[in-house]
Amino acid sequence: MTSPNGKKPKHRPRPSRPYRDSALVYGAFAVIVVVVAAATGGKVIWAVILASCAFALATGWTWRSIRLREERKRQ
Repeated sequence: MTSPNGKKPKHRPRPSRPYRDSALVYGAFAVIVVVVAAATGGKVIWAVILASCAFALATGWTWRSIRLREERKRQ
């Protein structure tokens, strides 16, 4: 039986710290949003508020997803 990746697909190892990695990525996205708002003359305060809310929601969702995945593995 073959798979789309060939006969012996290489499995990527899961990151050892998935929560930290995702938080860093979401933080970088938030900073980019604020920088773009500042560079284009937008309302920086609103960009900071919205980027902070998006960061909190995204990291919360990721935390929840990781916890559920770990819980399913234990069962």
